[in-house]
Amino acid sequence: MSANSQPRSASAESKARLRLWLRLLKSTRGVEAELRERLRQEFGSTLPRFDVMAALSRFDAGLKMSALSGVLRVSNGNVTGIVDRLADDGIVVRVQVPGDRRATLVRLTRKGQEEFARQAAAHELWIDELLGDFDGDEATDLAARFDAMAHREEDR
Repeated sequence: MSANSQPRSASAESKARLRLWLRLLKSTRGVEAELRERLRQEFGSTLPRFDVMAALSRFDAGLKMSALSGVLRVSNGNVTGIVDRLADDGIVVRVQVPGDRRATLVRLTRKGQEEFARQAAAHELWIDELLGDFDGDEATDLAARFDAMAHREEDR
């Protein structure tokens, strides 16, 4: 933009999309706050712990810490403390990677799998309740539209 030019005024569509984003953000924060509170009350746990268990539940062989951080899209430092506490509680175990003394895999223990199954079942019920204003078709359509948007962003 040159020094003499003025920013274009936003179109009605642009303003509508901005309002949509702000409402999505507000709704997401509200759902996340409710999930955090329910995990704390019902399981004495946190959303980050749940997220780590959820990620590990998809990989029976476990994940290296760097891969786990990548799946969660957070730094290694953020994950290390959570994994340390989960290991102390017997939820995860660290396993040495054969042939690489510096690398370890993290995987759920049997206790961790059982605990995650309990929490995941409750989580699904909570989400169903919190998003109950959307029928199945609406939820499927919105999920597909958000997936398409995410894939567009990944392709940029």
